[in-house]
Amino acid sequence: MAAGSYSNILIVTLLLLAFSINLTTCKKTNVEFIKTSCGFTTYPTLCFNSLSARAGAIQTSPKLLAQTALSVTLDTTRTTSSSMVKLSEKHGMTPLEVAAMKDCVELLSDSVYELQKSLEEMVRPGAKDSRLVMSDIQTWVSSALTDENTCTEGFNGDSKMKSVVRGKIVNVAHLTSNALALINTYASLSS
Repeated sequence: MAAGSYSNILIVTLLLLAFSINLTTCKKTNVEFIKTSCGFTTYPTLCFNSLSARAGAIQTSPKLLAQTALSVTLDTTRTTSSSMVKLSEKHGMTPLEVAAMKDCVELLSDSVYELQKSLEEMVRPGAKDSRLVMSDIQTWVSSALTDENTCTEGFNGDSKMKSVVRGKIVNVAHLTSNALALINTYASLSS
């Protein structure tokens, strides 16, 4: 083989190695960004676990981080809402539990709507007044969190149904709280 061929192979090998190192560094940087950002939320471990798999899409963008957190929260809230509808169709609940379950299903439906509206506004390009839009998003996500936290209030003090419902709602409320914290951070950076 000629000396030129060896140098070409060496150059290609070095370029591939540099690209691989750069890719690994970017991935590590993206994951570190998520970990650091989640450190400012109320539930940092849940935040990191729910978002780290999307590090490549989020990169180091506070806006993409907030949007992704909102999207994950919306998906989880929809799933939980569907689960609650099925649970509400179970027989053997007391009349008070039936009424509380009906209220809870309605509150979760409201929460899904508020989170959906928030996500739509976050991804909409070119808002006229970004501070006003961010204020609306913060209000809707805060309302969704209130709806989720209110969900278990109608159940008797220590009933089995309250425990079941609370078990389903807690994760959604924690995700919503984290999304709100990340949205608040993004809003403060963008104003």
